[in-house]
Amino acid sequence: MQIEYVWIALAAVLVVIELWAINKVIKSGSKVDNKGVWIVVIVFVPLIGLIAWALAGPKHSTHSAQ
Repeated sequence: MQIEYVWIALAAVLVVIELWAINKVIKSGSKVDNKGVWIVVIVFVPLIGLIAWALAGPKHSTHSAQ
């Protein structure tokens, strides 16, 4: 396998993860300003933006089934 194919595959995976993260940001319940900032960060600084969003962005809510 040539090294170019590895980079193409990694880039494709990064794009898919970015699209998923942007979709999650858009569907989140936060303010529009915050959504815009996260989308800009994810798009223009892809890898670092995704890591920052994963650490600080999504708020996990636990739903208790009673």
